[in-house]
Amino acid sequence: MNIMTDKEIYRIWAPLGKKWTEWVRPVPFVEIHEYSKQYIVTPFEMPATDFSNEIYADAALIVDLPGAESVEWGIALAKQGYRPIPLFNGTIEQTGARTTVDNQSVGVALIQGAQELLKTDIPEDALPVFLLDSNRLHRHRIDVSVFDNSWDIYAHDMPSPQFFGNNGIHKIVVISDFIGNDLKKILYGYQKKKMEIYRMKVYDEPKKIRIHKPFDLDSE
Repeated sequence: MNIMTDKEIYRIWAPLGKKWTEWVRPVPFVEIHEYSKQYIVTPFEMPATDFSNEIYADAALIVDLPGAESVEWGIALAKQGYRPIPLFNGTIEQTGARTTVDNQSVGVALIQGAQELLKTDIPEDALPVFLLDSNRLHRHRIDVSVFDNSWDIYAHDMPSPQFFGNNGIHKIVVISDFIGNDLKKILYGYQKKKMEIYRMKVYDEPKKIRIHKPFDLDSE
């Protein structure tokens, strides 16, 4: 079997001319085959998902789970008609280096996910599901030799409230066990523009939440 190039994998996740794909971050696809660790590649264990609840009718999803798990959810949702949008923005380390975040495992998952996407028909009007790695904020460095490859998500990394509204989206559903402060800032901005915010723990029912102003949000 031919090995797909970095660009080919990227274009599977971000096909030209499709809505939402302009937000796919290119960083994890650069040198996606260059790994300094050995991974045992196993078949995707895609979660059983049911998003027929009316809450999701006009909602964008954000999956903020650990690494490969987030990608698996993205593929499972693609098979239910969503457009998965990877927002991963972490770099990989040099051979032999220790890191705060295992971004290489995300790359392995994206390669496997690309194979699944090739077998999946996604509607032109698909709602987006944005994929994040909840491990991205790990910044504990045991010593100075550890490479800090943590990363944050910012407002410009996602569509604006106006763009969402113009495309019939008025809710955000976050699938995560916790919401990091970087994501809270974005959600707070959406909330200020009258978008409804829901949080769903894995396999739980979504619950409407209110985002309090993050303590370090720049004053307006």
